[in-house]
Amino acid sequence: MTKYSITEFLKQTEQVDKGQGLFELETPRMLEINLTDKIWAKAGSMIAYNGKIKFEREGIFEHGIGKVFKKALTGEGTSLMKATGKGKLYLADAGKKITILHLQNDVIFVNGNDLLAFEPSINWDIKLMRRVAGMMAGGLFNVRCEGTGMIAITTHYEPLTLKVTPENPVITDPNATVAWSGSLQPEFQTDITLKTFFGRGSGESIQMRFEGEGFVVVQPFEEVYMNPNS
Repeated sequence: MTKYSITEFLKQTEQVDKGQGLFELETPRMLEINLTDKIWAKAGSMIAYNGKIKFEREGIFEHGIGKVFKKALTGEGTSLMKATGKGKLYLADAGKKITILHLQNDVIFVNGNDLLAFEPSINWDIKLMRRVAGMMAGGLFNVRCEGTGMIAITTHYEPLTLKVTPENPVITDPNATVAWSGSLQPEFQTDITLKTFFGRGSGESIQMRFEGEGFVVVQPFEEVYMNPNS
């Protein structure tokens, strides 16, 4: 058997059950869900499945009328799909790295573009960052996830977690900010000198400032959010 034979390729790339439970990293950029009931996932993230699984787009009033108004207001791209049934479901999002988090009565905020999947036991709500909505293309929004259960988030390349303490606030670029602990409420600040220095768009002039006790997750990549309503 040669190094580049089809047999060797299949051996190197075949699906392997790792016995990790409901959410399992098949590869660093592919999420396997051992579905037995129902999960929520980012619309369009399904790449393959087997078994009997039914996919439905999020019902317009499924999560309450308040969230419908928020989704219409933000024009955001985190449309959800519900997968129900039994089988193996594989999700991915543009080759981004996937991180699984098991919340245990925790609260975490996740950038709306970076939330890949979550269990129905997780309570969630869309939070629009109104103060920055008029300053960036499409504004910026995040999803507040609370409760006990699994969520999967995505990042471009490897994520970095920075600790926030009262003595050491952390300032980030909104386009590189992925998630932060529920104990933090970021404030927005502008930096005219930074904008002038880079000589680019408004992205570098807007910063998120985290003060208090908690953590913030960033990625080595600046995502540009486009408003589909524009």
